[in-house]
Amino acid sequence: MKRWTVGLTQSAEMQLAAIKDRRIQDGLRTSLRRLEYEPELQGKPLIDELAGYRSVRAVGQRYRIIYRVDGEQVTVLVVTLGIRRDGDKKDVYQLAKKLIRLGLLDLE
Repeated sequence: MKRWTVGLTQSAEMQLAAIKDRRIQDGLRTSLRRLEYEPELQGKPLIDELAGYRSVRAVGQRYRIIYRVDGEQVTVLVVTLGIRRDGDKKDVYQLAKKLIRLGLLDLE
C-alpha cells in the first residue's frame, strides 16, 4: 500500500497547537496519521467554494480535518481543522471558505 506524505499549512499547525486539550490534539494527530494511507478514499469530497477539498471527521465526530490530495506529488495537504459548529462564524467550513476568499488556500 502506497504511503502518502501529510503536511499541514501554517494556519492548520496553529489551529492544532491552539487546542488546549491534549486528548483532542492526540485524537486529531491520530486522524492525520490515518491520512497517510488512501486519503482519497477517506472523508467526503466537498462542493461549491470548497470543491477540490475533502473533509474527514475526527475526535468523536465533532472535529473536521479539511485537506487536499495531490496524486502527482503523493501528498496530502491539511489546510484547516477545527470544530464543526453549523451556523457559527467559527465553524471549520466557514473558516476554510474565508481562507479561500482571501486567497490563502490557493497554494498551487
